[in-house]
Parts: sequence; structure tokens; C-alpha cells
Amino acid sequence: MRRSRVVAVLAAGGLAVAGCSAPGPAEVTFYGDGHTIRTAPIGNCDLKTGVCSANPGAAGTLKVRPGRSVQISVPKEVAETPWKVTVQYVNGKGQPQPLQEAIITSGDRYAYTAAPPAKDDQIVVVEIAQASVISRTGDPNDAEPITTALWSLQVRPN
Repeated sequence: MRRSRVVAVLAAGGLAVAGCSAPGPAEVTFYGDGHTIRTAPIGNCDLKTGVCSANPGAAGTLKVRPGRSVQISVPKEVAETPWKVTVQYVNGKGQPQPLQEAIITSGDRYAYTAAPPAKDDQIVVVEIAQASVISRTGDPNDAEPITTALWSLQVRPN
């Protein structure tokens, strides 16, 4: 579920505008340092229809101080599927650090807390990727996960 694969999946499906009667895509809630924001996905694909949409303007922004965590709350539509949290942070000197990733597959987990490893580390980006498992041949042994929705939070130092 790497970001390049997400972009490829979203691009391969083309762009479409959701109809007025269709429900909107699920929103993810981010909370950190006393601030909350709800965001729609920056990319979303409907596997039943093959329709994908991109909305880069849906990325959220939150002010969070160094050393503080970001709590993530996902709706039922996401919690019941595999989802992945990717966290990018910088150390106290502003140097990018290795990505932290967590894959949630329990089917009933609605929350995750992204915490920087040290008190002077600053979270800079948190992304949530929702996955679906598909098989192009119908053979379950050929199945692979693909990203069907992606939410992004940009963190600014507070």
C-alpha cells in the first residue's frame, strides 16, 4: 500500500465527480494538542463501479507541538477493513526520520495514536490508507491488497 501504488490505483481508475444522491466518502478525525479536524479522503476508489476520484484539497492541517501525539479515529466503513497508518516525523534538529507504519487488520479497531519516539520529535505527516483485497483471476491465492482510499494530515508546529 505504498503511496506510489495509491497514486497508480487512483490514476488508473480515472476521475469522476460523485452524484448528488450518493453518500459522501467516509471522514477520518484527527486530534492533537487540543485541536480536532475531520477530513475527507484525498483519493477514493469504488471497486464496484471502478470510479475513482481525487481531492488533494481534502488534506487536513493541524497545529501540534513537538513531542505530542496525534490521535486518529476512523468510521465503521474503515475500521471493518484493513487500514494502515503511516507517520512521518523529524527529530529535534529537523532531520527526517524513518517512517513509522502500523497495519490494522482486526476489523473492529476504530482508533490509533501516533506518537513520536522522543520528546523533541515533531510529527509532520500522518496518512491513513484503507485497503481492499482483490484478485484479477478469481483465485484467492492470487489476491493482493490495494489502496481504495487515502486520508492525509499535514502537521504544523504549534
